[in-house]
Amino acid sequence: MRPQKSQKIDLSSEYPCPCRRRGRLLPIVLTEAFGCDRCQQIFVVDEKNQVIEQLSTNYPGKRAWRWTGYRWITAHYGIGESGLPLILVIFLVVLFILLSLALRLLPSISMILTALAILLSIVVLMFWLAYRR
Repeated sequence: MRPQKSQKIDLSSEYPCPCRRRGRLLPIVLTEAFGCDRCQQIFVVDEKNQVIEQLSTNYPGKRAWRWTGYRWITAHYGIGESGLPLILVIFLVVLFILLSLALRLLPSISMILTALAILLSIVVLMFWLAYRR
């Protein structure tokens, strides 16, 4: 099995496109960026020359890849890069605290509140899964 260790990206070399298998990333002259000859996407190289990020995208988070020497692997950012996962967790905790208080105070509408809490939890989970993709 080949190693998964990241290598520095050479700004004068060509690489396969991380989005499409047949595309080639070609260096853009006088910049620290690459352009794909197939999908027309532009990828910017970070300061350490180890990660490329897709420049123009409708994706809610940053799409980034690391070069292993023979293929691209997805680069994952920590919670410090974006506060969305933390906000979702706080939202779920507050929701369950409110739900437990409501169940004690109003037992007659507990089924409705439980169903609402489960529905909101599913929606939050869907947003979180879509974001981390």
